[in-house]
Amino acid sequence: MAELAGHEAAFGVIGRLSQVANGENQLRLSFQRFVLGALLDDVLAAATRRLTIMSRGRYMLQRADEPRDGRRAAGLDLSVLDEWTGMQRPVSTLSGGETFLAALSLALGLAEVVQAYAGGIHLDTVFVDEGFGSLDEEALAAALEALTGLQQGGRLVGIISHVSELQEQIDARLQITAGRSGSSARFVVP
Repeated sequence: MAELAGHEAAFGVIGRLSQVANGENQLRLSFQRFVLGALLDDVLAAATRRLTIMSRGRYMLQRADEPRDGRRAAGLDLSVLDEWTGMQRPVSTLSGGETFLAALSLALGLAEVVQAYAGGIHLDTVFVDEGFGSLDEEALAAALEALTGLQQGGRLVGIISHVSELQEQIDARLQITAGRSGSSARFVVP
């Protein structure tokens, strides 16, 4: 009986540890999501540096303080701190253009963190596909400024878009034109 009680006590500790690690805790946060959250914090820090510039100091990306849905596990939801209001709110409340800038910032932040964690791996090429059509003039200028900064830092930046304003601002481009007998491609250089 004494030996069985000792095993039960050990099982109780290990069992409770297993429950907590699998998300049976107040935050509904598993150990796996905790570790992913720590990595996400690094990505968000890098992304926020870019988003702050692109949004002219208005937005900062953060992990949400509270779970948004009681049925879902917590720890990886994103929010944005709006410096104009001083309030934290879900990223889903951003406008289309603001969402594009946040997504671009996250992609660039992820590339930066992957490169930092991978040691000798360099991500020298970035392609951005669409989303520019949802931007107003100011947001478009901010996005292009960020991408130009990457290019000046030695990266090749490719933009896939149909927005005519981009054609005016990008000197060297591969222009694809659709036609009845197929598409044609030509390089446009200054």
